[in-house]
Amino acid sequence: MLDIKYLRSHLEDAATQLRKKYYELDIERFKALDNERKQAGVDSQNLLAERKKTSNKIGQLIKDGMAVDEAKKTVAESLEKIDEQHNVLKEQAREAQESIDEFMLEIPNIPDESVPEGKDESANREVLRWGEPRIFDYDVLDHVDLGLQKNEMDFDLASKLTGSRFVVMRGQIAAMHRALIQFMLDTHIEEHGYQEIYVPYMVNRDSLYGTGQLPKFEEDLFKLEGEQNYYLIPTAEVPVTNIARDLIVGNAGRGLDQLPLKFVCHTPCFRSEAGSYGRDTRGMIRQHQFEKVELVHMVQPDQSEQHLEELVGHAETILQKLELPYRKVVLCGGDLGFSACKTYDLEVWLPGQNAYREISSCSNFGDYQARRMKARYRDNESAKPAYLHTLNGSGLAIGRTLVAVMESYQNADRSITVPKVLQPYMRGIERIND
Repeated sequence: MLDIKYLRSHLEDAATQLRKKYYELDIERFKALDNERKQAGVDSQNLLAERKKTSNKIGQLIKDGMAVDEAKKTVAESLEKIDEQHNVLKEQAREAQESIDEFMLEIPNIPDESVPEGKDESANREVLRWGEPRIFDYDVLDHVDLGLQKNEMDFDLASKLTGSRFVVMRGQIAAMHRALIQFMLDTHIEEHGYQEIYVPYMVNRDSLYGTGQLPKFEEDLFKLEGEQNYYLIPTAEVPVTNIARDLIVGNAGRGLDQLPLKFVCHTPCFRSEAGSYGRDTRGMIRQHQFEKVELVHMVQPDQSEQHLEELVGHAETILQKLELPYRKVVLCGGDLGFSACKTYDLEVWLPGQNAYREISSCSNFGDYQARRMKARYRDNESAKPAYLHTLNGSGLAIGRTLVAVMESYQNADRSITVPKVLQPYMRGIERIND
């Protein structure tokens, strides 16, 4: 969440900056809630001061001629009334604090100054293009037709087992899917210095509040029935980032000894895709369950811009090793995620769609998530705990990478050439045949 002290002293500026995200900050409501919270606190303190003063009156009452027992009874009755009033004020203060907390949780992160203006993805700014899309001299099939032709990709069977937007893979297509996961993990660990981590695929509400999925985006999540209030993870970002929740890095142990922390994690991801009905219903582009290799950085504030460039570069490495053409765009304000202050998207070329499609989103969240999680580090100079900065990105989405490989490496006989970097992970197979 945003720093409430910053909001109080820069309210108009914050409102102006948030309009870049097409979010209208309710200034008057913030002022009213904040004043209500302050007043409840002042009234409570005043009443405590009155209580202290009243409790000291026994001696004065006795001095004025009142009997000791009567003086004690009089003061006790007054204190009882004050305590009743104080309990009411404490409840009002608690409700006022809850209201301001709920209001703060609904405010998105302020976009970085470098984020371009714009309402939707059409205003995203391209900053790089790598590779040239392959030119085919025969009709191109998309991944669905290629997979069905080989009888190694079955959407009807998945629909019978579960429902729409799932897939069953088998044989060499399933092997390539698995190979992509291991290839990405090895690359990020061996070449980019990430620590591999394994996390639960279910999380509690606190974790989802910490990274910003709750309360605003609950309809996008799969909630499990039961008393535990568990949710299936929409991305490994949630459990991995929450490792630092309520901790001070450097004092926490658990492998969190010093910044920067760089984790790589492979998990399935589960998304309800609320609001996306009718979009990408064919194939593996937008599914309820998919695999992803996630990259998470936790860094000192003055290093987060540098780490964003580093992180997106690591994701680009995977595309380059696979020799898949892509473009890099910086998202405009209107397309920027709720918790992010700056995001790069990588969009891979899909011959079956004759278009670039998102395959990785790499974001800097500043201290926005850390404030929600109370995730801090100890500054060596001041020795005072401060909020760390968090970043994450896909390195990459496995299903969409598989789609890109299948479509880009297809041959006239409908076989699929296995990219050289994947062949060691597929027992040396060079081509997926009919």
